[in-house]
Amino acid sequence: MDLSSTLAGLGLGLSLIVAIGAQNVFVLRQGIRREHVFAVAAVCAASDAVLILAGVSGIGAVLTAVPWLVDVVRWAGAAFLAGYAVLAAKRAIRPSGATLGPGASAAAPSDGTPDGAAPSATGPTTTTPAAGTLTAPAPARATPTAAGTTLLATLGTCLALTWLNPHVYLDTVFLLGSVANGHGEGRWWFALGAALGSVLWFFGLAYGARLLGRVLSTPRAWRILDGVIAVVMLALAVSLVLPR
Repeated sequence: MDLSSTLAGLGLGLSLIVAIGAQNVFVLRQGIRREHVFAVAAVCAASDAVLILAGVSGIGAVLTAVPWLVDVVRWAGAAFLAGYAVLAAKRAIRPSGATLGPGASAAAPSDGTPDGAAPSATGPTTTTPAAGTLTAPAPARATPTAAGTTLLATLGTCLALTWLNPHVYLDTVFLLGSVANGHGEGRWWFALGAALGSVLWFFGLAYGARLLGRVLSTPRAWRILDGVIAVVMLALAVSLVLPR
């Protein structure tokens, strides 16, 4: 094992992937929602590994010889990011009442139901009063929850944000591939380190996002988050089409 090449790949891989981008914003949002977290992190890490291996194997040189292909990906990525920005903006302007995802589990249940217990189909459980006792009806409490997204739709969005982003090719296929080939026989260990960096980052980001659960336990907080996501996505879309 070439430890120095592996550590070099790990360091460079992390330094490139940590910067905020469309993929990271999506992983963060899924982690906060606690929706298909493992699948999203696994797809992102696996995609990075495939692209890194492609760069180390010399495919970057092939793409350099076909510059129009990069332009196609650039414009397609910009269009997709702009569309995603519009959807996020619509959620921010007209929220659906969603908060933290399945059951709003970051906060204690508002109806007094113990964690893990299924609520009654007719509403919160009440104690039957003694005969002749007058009781006022319990007020209804709204418990906002996030509308779930199917696994297939989530993975489709994740793959599009990954593979339609030209920066991914610049970072993994071109840059990492070029640096890895400078390590000679240790280039595959360099690639292993870079792929390991992707695994650590995406799973750490996806599962670490749960710590923000209480902060984002209200519809207002989600409106702010979706507003930020819309701005970031739109800025990234514009950056892709601006002349260099």
